[in-house]
Amino acid sequence: MASRLKVTQIKSKVSEKQNQRDTLRSLGLKRIGDSVVRPDDAQTRGYVKTVAHLVKVEEID
Repeated sequence: MASRLKVTQIKSKVSEKQNQRDTLRSLGLKRIGDSVVRPDDAQTRGYVKTVAHLVKVEEID
């Protein structure tokens, strides 16, 4: 089975740049404490890298 990532927003997006806010929305995160499970692929890794200081990432099987 393919690996997946659980991405949880841990910080506010209020003072961040617009592209970082858009990236959080693209991941499906709307508020602090929200979590989403996404496939572990290049696109998701790129999203996470852009907002790494705002999210916590866990690998799940």
